[in-house]
Amino acid sequence: MALRIHALDDSRRGAWDAFVQATPEASFFHLSGWRQVIEDAFGHATYFACAEQDGAIVGVLPMARMRTRLFGDALISTPFCVYGGPVAVTPDAAAALETHARDVMKAIDAPCLEFRRLAAPDPGWTERPALYNTFRRAITGDADTDMKAIPRKQRAMVRKGIQNGLTSVSDGDTDTLFSVYAQSMLNLGTPVFSKRYFRLLAQAFPDAHDVTTVLHEGTPVASVLNFHFREEVLPYYGGGTRAARALAANDFMYWEVMRRAGAERGARLFDFGRSKSGTGAYAFKQNWGFSAQPLHYCYQLREGATLPEHNPTNPKYRLLIAGWRRLPLRLANLLGPPIVRGLG
Repeated sequence: MALRIHALDDSRRGAWDAFVQATPEASFFHLSGWRQVIEDAFGHATYFACAEQDGAIVGVLPMARMRTRLFGDALISTPFCVYGGPVAVTPDAAAALETHARDVMKAIDAPCLEFRRLAAPDPGWTERPALYNTFRRAITGDADTDMKAIPRKQRAMVRKGIQNGLTSVSDGDTDTLFSVYAQSMLNLGTPVFSKRYFRLLAQAFPDAHDVTTVLHEGTPVASVLNFHFREEVLPYYGGGTRAARALAANDFMYWEVMRRAGAERGARLFDFGRSKSGTGAYAFKQNWGFSAQPLHYCYQLREGATLPEHNPTNPKYRLLIAGWRRLPLRLANLLGPPIVRGLG
């Protein structure tokens, strides 16, 4: 039978996700649940498509158009996600999905099309200047072995958290996560996502997420939302209160994520997510013994269009970041979501 491209609908969600789970090149961010999350949380139009042949899915491509007045317009696979782009098991399916992406770009008159690649850039595409790196490393599931694999200085920070009497809980409490995360983002001068966004993620991936929260004398001081995919754990949205640093709460938190995922869920790979070169988060992940792996964000532009660029390390954003840090928390939580919907 001929290869055909179909839009994702509810009748294909099960087959789509089964394909993603079974295809090594696919990631958590290729799962169908992201379509509804992006639509409901941010109001962006989505264009999730799959290639079918002989009645079976042979490729998938999640895309969404991130269009805002403040930050421009781009069709991306996939916004708010680290990895993306078409994944296919045959060259014909891969080529058909790439052609489909260009056709969608033209049909909706989007000025930019971007694929977010982990392994290698797309041949013939222009790659963004090096900015993002990801950090991935194998774990064993044995607490003693995984603790010893952490470099000595960072291991001392984890032990400091333990000595400070920190404890952790693992549950689905995204409201506590939001409370801690919002404080952390304000301290960094970064707009925060809405509380509803975290609830939507929990609903979309009910068996593939948890929240690890660190407590000091019963009070939450750090919290992170984790995704679980195959044998991987991905701590994705996390932060700490002002008290967290002195308590080594973030260090203890990521150890607890690693320990719990390995022992309780059989995780064998810890994906620390992406960070920008030259940032504190980048250095923090290196301190854990993770090596930076460059990400390949490739794009094509409509004639005359320019590439959207919103790197917060740009000096022109320094005054905005400094001003945001001085906002009252309640005001920052109100103003943040409409802004951050354009920063995926």
